[in-house]
Amino acid sequence: MADTKRTQDDATGQLFDELDRVRAGMLGVRGADDHMQPMSHFLDRDARTLYFITSSDTDLVKEIGTAADARFCLIGKDHDFHACLTGPLAVSNDKAKLDELWSSVAAAWFEGGRDDPRVTLLEMPIAEAAVWSSTGNPVSFAWEIARSNMNEEHTPDVGVHKVIDFRRAA
Repeated sequence: MADTKRTQDDATGQLFDELDRVRAGMLGVRGADDHMQPMSHFLDRDARTLYFITSSDTDLVKEIGTAADARFCLIGKDHDFHACLTGPLAVSNDKAKLDELWSSVAAAWFEGGRDDPRVTLLEMPIAEAAVWSSTGNPVSFAWEIARSNMNEEHTPDVGVHKVIDFRRAA
């Protein structure tokens, strides 16, 4: 169950914890004709940056060129936390970061392993994130829905929405 109080008090910490819990989300380039794609992400909390390992021959890499605005969407494991992160997306030449993130899972996608020339590291400094958390308590949910049905002026209070501007928080 998502902690709606934590969303109010520590949305950044909660977002980062969810990014650590969930191994994949949907990544897309703003304004591109292609659909968003499922991607595994790697979070650098201190740098407030997401990294992705992909292949240079993917549509996504072709769409970003040297840089692009991107969105990364995440749904928590319990389906009570949702987030949409935005920021610039670019190919990174940071070989040390790639070595740090490299794993047997990443190697499985490349015939030549870490030395495959198609291995591409993408870097997305988080500019902004919108997060939503909702109560997982079925009694609270049912009560709020019942109250709303009995009183048309009552809006159900079943969650919290917060926008985090990382550009100002830096």
